[in-house]
Amino acid sequence: MIDISTLKFDEKGLIPAIVVDAVSKRVLTLAYMNKESLAISMEKELTCFWSRSREQLWLKGETSGNYQHIVSITADCDSDALVVMVEPDGPACHKGTFSCFEKPVYQSEDRHEFSYEGLMELIKGRKTDKKEGSYTTYLFEKGLDKILKKVGEESTEVIIAAKSEDKAETIYEIADLAYHVMVLMIQAGISLEDIHKELASRHVIDHKVKQEKMTK
Repeated sequence: MIDISTLKFDEKGLIPAIVVDAVSKRVLTLAYMNKESLAISMEKELTCFWSRSREQLWLKGETSGNYQHIVSITADCDSDALVVMVEPDGPACHKGTFSCFEKPVYQSEDRHEFSYEGLMELIKGRKTDKKEGSYTTYLFEKGLDKILKKVGEESTEVIIAAKSEDKAETIYEIADLAYHVMVLMIQAGISLEDIHKELASRHVIDHKVKQEKMTK
C-alpha cells in the first residue's frame, strides 16, 4: 500500500477518481476527491467526493440511497488519478442510469465489446421475447429437463477434450458449457451477482482456513 501523502492533487486540491463496478468492471462515473473526501471514503468504505459545482463534500448515496461500497482504491503510475472499485447499491448516475457513460460516440465495425452481463441479458431476452429460430428460445421452450440434459452433455464434452489434452477443443467445449450454464441460471432465476457473492464468500473462507493451518 502506498502512502496517500504521495498522491498528487491538482492546484485546486483535487484528484480524479474513476469509479468502476467491481463485478461487471463497467465504468460508473468520473468524480473528484480532495484529501478530506478520500480520508472519509477510506474510513467509511463508501465513496465520498468533492462537488465542484456545490463546493462541498458529497457522500454518494446519502440522499438517494445509492451508496457505493468500496472494494479497493488504486493510484495510477503518476499518482495523480485513482480507480475506485465499488459494489453499488443502485444507479451511479443522477439521471437514474446504472452508469453515467451511456452515450455511444463510436463503435468499430470489426471489433465488438463482450461482457458476461451482456450475454446474460441477451439470453434473458430470448426467454422473455421469444425469437423464432433461436436455439436459446428453443431451450427455454423445452424447459428445465432439456437444459439440464445439455449441461450434462457439455460437461462430458469438456472432460473428453481435457483428457485428450487438446487445449483449443477444451476452450471450445468450456465456452459451450458456460453458455448452457448461463441458460440454466436464467431459467433458475440466478444472477451473475449471486455467483460472484458465493465465490467471494468462499475466497474469504479459504483465506481463513489457510491462516489457521499456518498458525498450527
